[in-house]
Amino acid sequence: MSTTTIRGTVAGLGRRANPAFAGGVVLVAVCALGYALTVASLQHHTYVHVMAGVLWTGIDLFIGAVLGPVLGGLEEEQSAAVFERLTPKTAFLLPSLAAVTIASGIVLAQRVGLFPNAEPWIALFTLVTLVPVLLLLGWRFAAFDDRRWRVAFAVVAVGSGAWVATTVGSLQPTTPAVLVSLAIVAVLSIQGFGFLLPGEIRMYREMIADDPDPGVIAAIGQQNAKLGGVQGILQLVLILVMVYLRYRGF
Repeated sequence: MSTTTIRGTVAGLGRRANPAFAGGVVLVAVCALGYALTVASLQHHTYVHVMAGVLWTGIDLFIGAVLGPVLGGLEEEQSAAVFERLTPKTAFLLPSLAAVTIASGIVLAQRVGLFPNAEPWIALFTLVTLVPVLLLLGWRFAAFDDRRWRVAFAVVAVGSGAWVATTVGSLQPTTPAVLVSLAIVAVLSIQGFGFLLPGEIRMYREMIADDPDPGVIAAIGQQNAKLGGVQGILQLVLILVMVYLRYRGF
């Protein structure tokens, strides 16, 4: 899992997705998140969070509940052809929506007073999310022997562990709804960045192979579609918890 390979993969996915689409998606996401976290009013901040979440949830549910079953009934070559067009776009769109939704949501909860004393909980969330994601990436790409992966893992593990160590003394109980929300978001993040995104990269690498196998592309695509459906269901549960947290205050 060399840096050059990763950069080449990202660039190749961007070309297949259409550079304007890939760059535009990332740029809009960064600008929207930056605006929400800096100068946006509470109403605008809420709009950014809700709209990103709605798009993320809706796309995952559509892929899992509609597109996946439809493609599952096609021949491998036909199914692979669809995933070859779809995957480069979702590789940029879904992580961008996920990042905006999660980051803006955590800050919004703090802003409206639903998540006081958040730093030690965010430190724990960071540790239990990033470490499994990196372990999964190392496993999926057989990178445990790669020195660069080891350095990245050490930096993340030590850095997030140190953050937990320096903040755990101020850890205070929080509401059950916040705990459930953090747990669901952690699962979504680990599944999305540890399974779905590597699956999309594996599909792309198969697409550009000298002798691409439609069966492999179709199989990984179907697996990702099913996982996308699971993501969508978890997001619906998260929305339910958020509604109760916002209006019932438990």
